[in-house]
Amino acid sequence: MVAYLNAQQREQLAKELVETPFKKAQRKLRRMNDEARLAFYRNQQSPTHVMTRYVLPNLGAVVTLIETHSSHEEDGRIKADYELEEVIVEPTADNT
Repeated sequence: MVAYLNAQQREQLAKELVETPFKKAQRKLRRMNDEARLAFYRNQQSPTHVMTRYVLPNLGAVVTLIETHSSHEEDGRIKADYELEEVIVEPTADNT
């Protein structure tokens, strides 16, 4: 069993993930914990922001990836653009 992340490690993880593209951040989270669970994917809470949340039970953390969402028209089709803006790493109830 891996030890839970402390506050400093959670902050460092958030800084690392915000620098990476969304797909690489997802891949890193899934590789960090074998039991990583996708809680929700691109859930839209506001017109310009979408959220993806992973629960990492073995590390005692919940990671929320917040992206900005915009769209543009290209060749008569509307395409969505997403950019990772913020990462929130919170402790689970077991890791308080």
